[in-house]
Amino acid sequence: MGIQERKQRERERRRQQIMIAAKRVFSQKGFNKATMEDIAKEAELSPGTLYLYFKNKDELFSSLSIRILQYLNIRLEHVVNDKTNKTAEQKIDALKEAMHDVYKFDPLMLVNMFHLQSSETMKNLSPELIEDITNLSQSSLSTMCKIFEDGIHKGFFIDKPPIILADIVLSMFSGIVLWEESKKIINEEKNFLEQTLDTAFEIFNQGIKKNTKNTDKKGGIKK
Repeated sequence: MGIQERKQRERERRRQQIMIAAKRVFSQKGFNKATMEDIAKEAELSPGTLYLYFKNKDELFSSLSIRILQYLNIRLEHVVNDKTNKTAEQKIDALKEAMHDVYKFDPLMLVNMFHLQSSETMKNLSPELIEDITNLSQSSLSTMCKIFEDGIHKGFFIDKPPIILADIVLSMFSGIVLWEESKKIINEEKNFLEQTLDTAFEIFNQGIKKNTKNTDKKGGIKK
């Protein structure tokens, strides 16, 4: 292994060390109360070292959201490419399960990501990080659009722009997650997210279906 490669590996190892420490601190203190000094202490590094990898707390916080977006893309690609999901209705069920999985993967960072995308924090990020977040978000929408394009083509879904249907699903998902998380402040023992998400998808699915009298069970037009 060359010197340059060793340096690159060490830099990536240190970066991961900082991100793991940051996640712990954000979990314990929340974004507003957490400081770079807190994170440096948790990572057993000097505050100056942190700034060699992240220019500010906003950028460090946002970097943690990249993992959630990457996982979301992986799950959506699986829904589109899974050959067992032959009908449009099966793909919607698989999409619902993908949303469940994304939430279970890292609930805290998912909530943080939704807050991030609707806050002023984005203005404080490096152009490279903004580009990564933007590209991953657009990729998620593009992949989800394929699910609805397939259903529309087969005559199973109403003929509406797929991008609008994808936007509705992500808006519905983010709203439910943020609402259910806010309710935990009152009662941590109650978590109705899964039940609420199931119901929301059931209603959404019924709303985008074409008249079932004109479609067969496989999502195709009856002849």
